[in-house]
Amino acid sequence: MLAVGGLLAGLLLTGCARPPGSATLSDAKNDFWTGRLSLQVQSEPAQSFSAGFELKGRPERGELTLISPLGNVLGVLRWSPSEALLDSGNQKIQRFASVDALMTQATGAAVPLSALFAWLQGDNASVSGWSADLSRHGEGRIRAQRNQPLPQTDLRVVLDQ
Repeated sequence: MLAVGGLLAGLLLTGCARPPGSATLSDAKNDFWTGRLSLQVQSEPAQSFSAGFELKGRPERGELTLISPLGNVLGVLRWSPSEALLDSGNQKIQRFASVDALMTQATGAAVPLSALFAWLQGDNASVSGWSADLSRHGEGRIRAQRNQPLPQTDLRVVLDQ
């Protein structure tokens, strides 16, 4: 597993321009979200990153684009029932056996994608080991924490409004 810092550093070096005309939350039809996310993984050594994001699709088929503060695309994660891919620009596209393996590789933690989609829609989906705080969902803020299995993970999402 690549460290998140190393992956993001490599993605920053190979980033390309962000596509123009991206939509905001007000344009969403429950299949497109934009905003910022941060993830802290209490591994040894601890890992953390923050990025802008565009998420479209559904848990079964979708795309997550991570964007640097300067507007460069850091990487694009794509998944479908038959494949899961990480495209980090000039590097070779990486293929994974599952979306869970893709998320672990890209973020350093097994972020539960199905639950993330539910949380974004305001549904407090239950996932073993994770607890979500949707008390500020109306303000476009979501927080989810994983306590088990280790490493502990803290995910924060702020949606564009």
